[in-house]
Amino acid sequence: MLMGMAVLSVGPTVRPSDCQSPRAANPERPTVATHAYTVAPGHAELEQGARAFGVDGLREGTAWDFNLKLGLVDGLQFGVFGAGYLRTSGGTGVGDLGGSLKWGRALTGRSAVALVPAVTVPTGDEGRGLGAGRALGSLVGVYSADLPAGVHFDFNAGPVGIGAGAGGPQWFTSVGLARGVGGSVGVAFELFDFTAGAAGPQQRGLLGAALVTVVEWAVVDVGGVLGLTRLSPDQLFLGVTTNVGRIFK
Repeated sequence: MLMGMAVLSVGPTVRPSDCQSPRAANPERPTVATHAYTVAPGHAELEQGARAFGVDGLREGTAWDFNLKLGLVDGLQFGVFGAGYLRTSGGTGVGDLGGSLKWGRALTGRSAVALVPAVTVPTGDEGRGLGAGRALGSLVGVYSADLPAGVHFDFNAGPVGIGAGAGGPQWFTSVGLARGVGGSVGVAFELFDFTAGAAGPQQRGLLGAALVTVVEWAVVDVGGVLGLTRLSPDQLFLGVTTNVGRIFK
């Protein structure tokens, strides 16, 4: 993930539907939020990406993030996510890893909702700035809808950093828009905010990304984040989402 406890995401440029192939990639990256749709039952989808980040310069840190999503049944998805590699000023190594469930349901033919509980475990070395040093939870609600002119909308809100101690959790909100701009290319924008809490200071950022559907089952993304508060890092990222197909019945 790019930061915080939310699942990596980007709203799809088109809404998944009953006629969509279960092999079609439906990325939740590269934004901080997620959309309300789930991987087809029995199928797996792997998201991964590299990023450079920092408050005073992009050389402060680098990471390789991943999110492996498994469709359990219709409308229910399990994910394993985290920083498989993280470099900070304190050292390098594995960051905190976690798991999530996404329960989603359609409201109409053009809108859906989801609830995403998640937890991370302290696999990263807190002393070297690679992890939180304790298990943290989150519970994010999601609303997704198709708007006029081919625009897709995602809204996320909920507490993150649950269990960090005195100071309480942070409250996370995100508003995202995505749209196809021709052929296999789409663009996505997101404004996100984390209030101050025990897990960290307030952070706010504006993300922009381009997404290219290389083949039905693979989508490449590239873009960046502009930090909007003093302690919000700027970021540049490049990633790919791959639907690997059915792995169980």
